Amino acid sequence: MSRARIRVVGLGPGDARYVTAATTQALRSAPVARLRTKVHPAARDFDLASYDEWYESAASFEELYERICEDLVALAGTSPTREVLYAVPGSPVVAERTVELLRARGDVDVVCEPAVSVIDVACAALGVDPMARGLRILDALESTEPFRGPGPLLILQTYSPEVLATVADRLPADTVVEVLHHLGLDDERIVRLEARDLTSFLDADHLTSLYVEGLRTAGEAMDDLVSFTRRLRAECPWDQEQTHASLARYLVEESYETLDALSNLAAMIEAGEEDATLVAHAEEELGDLLFQVLFHAELGDEEGRFNLATIADAERDKLTGRHPHVFGDVVVKNADEVAANWEVIKNVEKGRASVLDGIAWQLPSLALQAKVLQRSRSLDVEAPATLEDVVTLLLSHLARPQGATRDEEAVAEGLRAVLWALSSHAASVGIDLESLLREDILRRRDQILAIEANQ
Repeated sequence: MSRARIRVVGLGPGDARYVTAATTQALRSAPVARLRTKVHPAARDFDLASYDEWYESAASFEELYERICEDLVALAGTSPTREVLYAVPGSPVVAERTVELLRARGDVDVVCEPAVSVIDVACAALGVDPMARGLRILDALESTEPFRGPGPLLILQTYSPEVLATVADRLPADTVVEVLHHLGLDDERIVRLEARDLTSFLDADHLTSLYVEGLRTAGEAMDDLVSFTRRLRAECPWDQEQTHASLARYLVEESYETLDALSNLAAMIEAGEEDATLVAHAEEELGDLLFQVLFHAELGDEEGRFNLATIADAERDKLTGRHPHVFGDVVVKNADEVAANWEVIKNVEKGRASVLDGIAWQLPSLALQAKVLQRSRSLDVEAPATLEDVVTLLLSHLARPQGATRDEEAVAEGLRAVLWALSSHAASVGIDLESLLREDILRRRDQILAIEANQ
């Protein structure tokens, strides 16, 4: 006995004008036929049973579509021709979940007949060649993540104002969106709105879709910057000469310039002000720092070692593992617990034996000292210096009577004076405080390693 077959035809995206003659003839002559829904302009021309009543009783679309598939397979098995004709809105091969489910089954043959799709009428109405423009077709219900570029995008399944609201949340607020409503019908409309205003279109139904001409997102921007860097490497003599070693000092310089710009930006925000110059400067310096990373990524790609994509993937994977409270089932109460878990995870991940493993020893001495002190606290090597220690050793003018309230701002001011005075005095007698502190840090490093060895 031959296998049962489901023959799927499309009713097109509009009225009967878009239904092919072959589909019309098949629907009128098939012994067993079903419409997925009669809620479609072209369906009124065919007196056939549909699954509309099932929409009301199903708990979800996925459950509904599974039930429809089961019924179609059963009908095909009992049909005198062992075939059932199944008609869907639009085209069987565009955004039709039931067809996907039927094709995934192994107990029935599925044949899809050609039909006009929403893509065809949308491109005709907009005057867009989908191949020339690189049109991307997206399902509004597939995800809640922000849409990614590049454009243009044709967004389907936008059948209600509620769905339009979710689309609006996934686009930059000022993105221009064209609402394509009832294309191919007498009441056809194309309405241009910004994404923030999509919810004002209250007539959205199953014959509504959206078109986004341009969507500039980080992925496209980074691809362009990679291409730009490759051109520099190919055509600029200076860029051609650079290596990981020769670029190192620029990475340091750009890092400090970025820190300076971000410090000014943070101060602006804290003051509740807005200065376009400071914002632009922070953006510029972040771009300069980003380009340093990208340049090294390009060199790594040329060497066959790594590239921007592998760097990004590795970083995402690493951070996923270090955020089990986000991507796993770990529960944390506050940021301190997050930081504590982070160190534990990192030590296990890297197989570290010492609390000092992984420290960048080329850090400036003050930053290095802070890192060493933070890491060594678990060993009780040294208690943090108190204000009294500082006063005893350095500044009599910072002394406070017992029990007096300490003004943190005054203490900070005093410490700034101490650091300035120490630096000035050291310079006058030819002593490099940076090197001096580094020597002491390295001595303490050896002390910590000795303590760990004896534990």
